[in-house]
Amino acid sequence: MQRPIVASDGGCPAGHFGSTAHAIRESEPYLDTSDAAALVGRSTTGRAIALGNRPLEGPRQAIDFVRCSYLGLDNHPVIVAGAIKALQSMHWSCARTELNSDLLGELEETLSEMFCARVLAFSSGMLANLGAMPILASGQLTGGTKPVVAFDRLAHISLAYHKPMVADQTKVKTIDHNDIDALERLCHENPVVAYVCDGVYSMGGYSPIKELRQLQERYGLFLYIDDAHGMSIFGHQGEGFARSQFPKVLGERTIISASLAKGFGASGGVLMLGTADDEALFRRSSIPYTFSVAPNLAAVGAALGSCEIHRSAELAQRQARLAQRIGLFDSRIATTEQGNPFPIRLISIGSEANAIAIARGLLDCGFYTLVTFFPTSGKGKAGIRVCITAEHEIHDIERLCGCILERVAEATGKPYPLR
Repeated sequence: MQRPIVASDGGCPAGHFGSTAHAIRESEPYLDTSDAAALVGRSTTGRAIALGNRPLEGPRQAIDFVRCSYLGLDNHPVIVAGAIKALQSMHWSCARTELNSDLLGELEETLSEMFCARVLAFSSGMLANLGAMPILASGQLTGGTKPVVAFDRLAHISLAYHKPMVADQTKVKTIDHNDIDALERLCHENPVVAYVCDGVYSMGGYSPIKELRQLQERYGLFLYIDDAHGMSIFGHQGEGFARSQFPKVLGERTIISASLAKGFGASGGVLMLGTADDEALFRRSSIPYTFSVAPNLAAVGAALGSCEIHRSAELAQRQARLAQRIGLFDSRIATTEQGNPFPIRLISIGSEANAIAIARGLLDCGFYTLVTFFPTSGKGKAGIRVCITAEHEIHDIERLCGCILERVAEATGKPYPLR
């Protein structure tokens, strides 16, 4: 189930970027219904999960199609061994201002080499974005001129949540999803514009990187791209969907944030910066980097283990395995995302009650999926999100597809896809 977030709308005066109370109030009935349907679980091993708070009837285990470990690396023995080794070598916790572990330095150097960028590591992707947004708004990355900061309307909450902070320093706009024409108008009307978006969107879809780069070349557009869901599944060393579409030198008008969890299989977040000046600026002025805690040593060790896998032939093998499974799902179930190479598929249902009933029906069949509803999606636009991974077995994907078709027809009285 999807917990409430704060919906935001840009270009508004203070106090108009969202209402936490409204989001909680409006989503509470759906969350209560989800809880009553026992749509909760806990991970065990592999893709099997043990189900908590289950009624006496129904299965006690299910196959997880919620977790975003797209390459199935999160339980990889090399990653687990890396975490253990790091903890055995030393065990400490401190702010990163003046003193830190040499393992963290090794991780940042290794990732910088792998991704051809200047990489800083944070304890989470949310903190990486939190540390970047005020610096972006200040104009320090755009020659001293504060940019108009345009957020894609579907930008992840780890980005959109910071709109009020950005608006405290500069003008904020929200444009429709992937609206290149609207973005170009902003570029034409303002001396400096920064665009904040996802590389791969958590509810499906992706940014048109080629068109964004064209605007960057034409107008000097600053691009801030969160590619948490694109990491590892693209690139010969797993540099991700966004980074793989930029030149070898990232340059001074692009920052890519990413996750060391999800496809990467470890924990934490990173910023990929393009210049030595930007690296120095962030090391000194990014508040989470300077004053918060670094990734814990187990996370650093796990990430170093993942780097070993990313530099081996195993990465390409897992990427190919994932692509095969995405293609299989698409051959059975039609979605808006059908045919794209990304592992997120959204089954559009509409009615929140129907979506919850379908998710419960899938759970009874032994499949754990995510129900999406307001405020993650609009009212009356609920759905079921499926995350496909390289670790899923072919027969489980085939069974899931059959169950989706059956349960949608059962809950709605109509065949899927719904019209």
